[in-house]
Parts: sequence; C-alpha cells; structure tokens
Amino acid sequence: MRILNMIAIPFLMSLTLNAQHLKPLDTIYANDKMNVALFFPDYIRQGITGSEDFVFTYNREKKQYFGLLQARPGHQSNLLAVTDNGQVYSYIVKYKDSITRLNYFVSESESIGNEIPEIPIKESIINEDSLTIKKHQYYERFSQYLLGQDYFAERTKRKKGVVLKLLETRYQNNEVYLVFDIKNKSEIDFEIDYLKVYRVSSNKKRKASYQQLELDVIYKCEFPKKVVIGNSQMFVYVLTKFSMGDNERLEISILEKNGNRKIAL
Repeated sequence: MRILNMIAIPFLMSLTLNAQHLKPLDTIYANDKMNVALFFPDYIRQGITGSEDFVFTYNREKKQYFGLLQARPGHQSNLLAVTDNGQVYSYIVKYKDSITRLNYFVSESESIGNEIPEIPIKESIINEDSLTIKKHQYYERFSQYLLGQDYFAERTKRKKGVVLKLLETRYQNNEVYLVFDIKNKSEIDFEIDYLKVYRVSSNKKRKASYQQLELDVIYKCEFPKKVVIGNSQMFVYVLTKFSMGDNERLEISILEKNGNRKIAL
C-alpha cells in the first residue's frame, strides 16, 4: 500500500500542475428558435457536439469559416471544433430559451491547442567533419568499384609519348565520376602539375564568345603525382553533378610539372 501511495502522489501532483495551465472553457448559449453563428480564423474541418440536444452544422463540401449552432432543452454539453490548420477549439454549450448574442467571432488565441502536439526540438550538434568523412568513404568505395571495370575509351589524346584517356563518365546520386587512364610511353617520367576539368561554351560563328569555366573536383581516387616510364595509372575524379548545353563541351587539361608537356582532351 505504501508503494502504491508513493506512485500515486507524483501522478496526482502532475495532473494538478497540468490543470493549472488549462483555462476555463467559454460558454455559448443556443436554442431551437435561432441560429448562433461561430466564425473561426480558418476553415472548419470538423465540428462535434457531445449531446444530440445540440447540433453544429457547417459546409462539408465547400470549406467555410463559419458554422451554425442550435439546441433543444436538455443538459449542458460541449462543442469541439477543429480548423484546417489543426487548431482545436472547445466550448461549453447550454440551452437558453432567450439569447441575446447570435454571433461569435473566434480568435486563434482561444484555441486550446493543436491536434498535432508540439514536440520540443532538441538541438543536435552536427559534426561536419564526420559527414565529410562519410561522403568521402562512399566516393572511395564507388570509385574503387569503377576502377575494377573494363572500358572502351570515350576520348583519347596523345602528345609526346603521353596518352590520356577518358574511359567513363558515370552519374551516381548527385555526383559525376570521371574515370581516366594515363600512360607514359615516353623516355622521361611524367610528373603531374595538375589535371583540371572545364566546361567550355563556344559559338562556332563567333570565336570571341569562347568561355571556359573550371569545375570543382570534390574527390580524387588513385590520382598519381607521377607516371614513370612505361607505366600507366587509372584514377577517378568526382565532381558535383552538372549538365551540358547544346554549345558546351567538357575539356580536360593536364600539365607536366617542371616541363612543357600539356594535353587538352
């Protein structure tokens, strides 16, 4: 018994504290001789009375802001109304043979709450570094998958013994994966300064309209700093997804470090 009392006391205290925050319901009087109109701040979606002695009517086919209340002699009851935005309104309704107020203009402040309870939003600390790591892990896995496939080259360019191939252009989620292969057939090691990707727009009729925009590379997989004599290396560039216009093309430019060999693919 003592244990039950210990459980019951906090429960009753909680009910009491909650009740202190509830405001008393307003009373609306109605009868069977007149229509009492209630105008709400939003469309009425649902209206229910607790007794058959009270009838609340509203347009269910065409949304309207007002409803009509009528009553016949009987015990007091309640009216519950819900508007389109989920606000809930509750009133005590009583029969009264003679009434003087026929119109009620309801403000949103009279709402007792919303049908969807407000859930406190807990502040969460987002670790941007961890998100970046997860993305890079995915880029790495998918890039390694692409590097394990066989391809016929989409484009090839040779210059002074160096061969650059674009093997594959693959769209995945919100990224574009470019699979490259570079081979050094020259007699000198090819040390790479950079490989850049551009979106180029040009008008064949007007050469002056040529425009070149460098695209951001968000991840590189197996990109070599140097390709030694007789060796080749496949690698992947990951870029944010982009689209090409009718007068646009993709251009890849690779430059030798401390040298003059440059290939534009």
